[in-house]
Amino acid sequence: MTYCYVCPHRCGVDRPENMNDTSYDKYFGSCGCGMLPIVARAGLHMWEEPCISGTKGSGTVFFSGCNLHCVFCQNFDISCKGFGKEISIERLQEIYQELIAQGAHNINLVTPTHFAEAVIKSLPEKLSVPVVYNTSGFESQDTLRKLNGKVQIYLPDLKYSDDKLAIKYSNAPYYFRIATDAIKEMHRQVGEAQFDENGMMKKGVIVRHLILPQATREAALVFDWVKNNASNCFFSLMSQYVPFGKAGEYNEINRKITKREYNKVLDFCYDTNFSEIYVQDLSSASKKFIPAFDLTGI
Repeated sequence: MTYCYVCPHRCGVDRPENMNDTSYDKYFGSCGCGMLPIVARAGLHMWEEPCISGTKGSGTVFFSGCNLHCVFCQNFDISCKGFGKEISIERLQEIYQELIAQGAHNINLVTPTHFAEAVIKSLPEKLSVPVVYNTSGFESQDTLRKLNGKVQIYLPDLKYSDDKLAIKYSNAPYYFRIATDAIKEMHRQVGEAQFDENGMMKKGVIVRHLILPQATREAALVFDWVKNNASNCFFSLMSQYVPFGKAGEYNEINRKITKREYNKVLDFCYDTNFSEIYVQDLSSASKKFIPAFDLTGI
């Protein structure tokens, strides 16, 4: 039996090796998934930070399921509804090589936390391009230490500084403490950011924050923590919020952010001497930038 403690929820449930095992009931812990990876799309992605997407695209592997289930998730169909195809670790390794052959600057593992054990097995040796671990930030120290040496670029969210919001929207108690501790461990592993001659990141940490409606103070507090505690990391301020999933059940977040909210956060960030910032234009708040989850590349 495999009792799962891979993420901070520490469910302790026996997750099946694959989802076709009928000897299990339907409860597999917070993620609701078995141990084998479930993938909804794999392909070149142009809409990450410039040092990740570059000119050829980031080789993204979108995993299904999630250990957070944010009510507003833009990938709701795969993170919460579970759309995707279960594959073997060998097939996951093939997908890496297929993306590299297409010219991918890196292999970008999107929402990989609950499949971390499979990811570790899929990377017995270093790939010819950097591996990006693209995560909600809700990571356990034990799991991160197992990833040491297998991941060159960490791309964590820092979604909240207020645990009340983390619980309300993401079912993530103690989120801020857990995520900030995770970011410190990520930086310990990969160190200072390094870039190649074309400006592509070879290793480093980029901390992301998505501005939510009526949460400009939250964004300022998150940025302030990064500036004061993770100044060797880059910061990515995201304005792409569009209501998805169950956001309609929460009036305060059932809209895009306003130009006033956007400018307020931007002014706060620019009023400091912290220069390592990526900023999304407000026009990024559009559904057209969300990829089609149609099993492409699987």
